[in-house]
Amino acid sequence: MRIGSGSHTYQFIDHWADIPDTESSRTGWAHHGVVVSETGSVIAFHQGDPTVLVFDPDGKVERSWNTTIQNAHGMALVKEGNTEYLWMACNDTGQVLKTTLDGQTVMGIERPDLEVYREGKYSPTGTAVYEQRHGGNGDIWVTDGYGESHIHRYNKSGDYIGSINGGGTEGGAFKTPHDVWVDTRKPEHELYIADRSNGQIQVYGLEGGFKRAFGTGPGGDWLHSPSAFAVHGEYMFVIELRGSRVTILDIDDNLVGYLGENTGAFKLQDGWPNVSRETLTEGKFNSPHGIATDGAGNIYVAEWLIGGRMVKLAVA
Repeated sequence: MRIGSGSHTYQFIDHWADIPDTESSRTGWAHHGVVVSETGSVIAFHQGDPTVLVFDPDGKVERSWNTTIQNAHGMALVKEGNTEYLWMACNDTGQVLKTTLDGQTVMGIERPDLEVYREGKYSPTGTAVYEQRHGGNGDIWVTDGYGESHIHRYNKSGDYIGSINGGGTEGGAFKTPHDVWVDTRKPEHELYIADRSNGQIQVYGLEGGFKRAFGTGPGGDWLHSPSAFAVHGEYMFVIELRGSRVTILDIDDNLVGYLGENTGAFKLQDGWPNVSRETLTEGKFNSPHGIATDGAGNIYVAEWLIGGRMVKLAVA
């Protein structure tokens, strides 16, 4: 099925990932991210087992490895020299790990010792790195999206630097800052924050200063629930969980269009988003959660539901 229009026309490939048929794959609660390596391998997480899955572009499992985390809720790939590394944030266990692409743990990020966590919950949902290959300093940003809605900054060695929570700015205090993304499309690099429960994207400088917020408010209410980011060329693709769609933005943060929109799905299904795959509609999303793009501009979307669904939007 084709969706989109013009230069953003895609073939919606339903159930693209050929995941081995086991009871845990059918009944597990998928709630993970997805990334694509430089070689085109698509890396995601198993629906029910603590296992990283690596797929080829056709959705066949190339390899897998077991991990100590319960889910890779947020995933990010970084390159250091000639080597790629995978970052995973697990909201269940509070772990943030850096691993090789064969599963060897290289580094872990600890929860900062802050007053807000004396009684508050720590539940990290995403991470991003200001990569040195892009002129960055290697800083690591971790968002506590399901806990106290803070975003923490560490240096490349994992030492804590500071935190932001949106308070006292025009964007306001974060509310479920679900994911972060270091945007290098323009000469001045920026930190994009998926401020999901506020229905907006907030943008900060890489030193932690507020710059702007958009998507909700006087400029128009055209964002619903931004949850994760991917970029290809000059365009940014934003997952909207409750909007049940992929939102396309141009380099100036303007709305270009929506893909697979199924607005209102969360109101129409009991138990949403944890519904079965049998209730899904081809060409429309139900509960998109993770997103990545490959070098050809194809888009990969992981949905949050029982048994999971991995969709490939292949450039048409």
